[in-house]
Amino acid sequence: MNQSNQLKMTVYTALFVALIAVGAFISIPAGPVPIVLQNMFVLLAGIILGPAWGLACVGIYLLIGLAGLPVFAGGTSGIGKLFGPTGGYLIAYLPAVFVTGAISKGLKKNITTDVIAMVTGSLIVYAIGVPWLKMAVSLSWQKAIAAGMLPFLIGDGLKIAAAAFIAKKIRPIIK
Repeated sequence: MNQSNQLKMTVYTALFVALIAVGAFISIPAGPVPIVLQNMFVLLAGIILGPAWGLACVGIYLLIGLAGLPVFAGGTSGIGKLFGPTGGYLIAYLPAVFVTGAISKGLKKNITTDVIAMVTGSLIVYAIGVPWLKMAVSLSWQKAIAAGMLPFLIGDGLKIAAAAFIAKKIRPIIK
């Protein structure tokens, strides 16, 4: 990668870190796990930046939140968030963005493959986040799924549709 492309990707990565943080501020309390837009931007980062830059983006986002900048849901921060009910979801963003980016990069870039990639990324978030929620709050599996996944499915579907549309519009501009 030449210097110009590296600079461009660094700027896009910084932009997505900011978008993920802004998405976390748009937070609706819904039990132990709030409804946020940050997951849409995490998945979109995978689609637009690819697996490596997407992973770097989410890693930077998590590091600045763990360091104390208020970038997590509702303007919170700190390492204590990893041990709470939402810690699994935050950690899950790392493999989710990487897999989403890898699927998108490996397949033809169109809305269908973007949706497949983002659904897969969302499933990863739930696969890590729900068991973490179960352990952190001492819930049964049924209650963990009811509190940590079911209320979010329709919204996640809408966010994936919006992100696929955004990706379709952004790709020609950034290439």
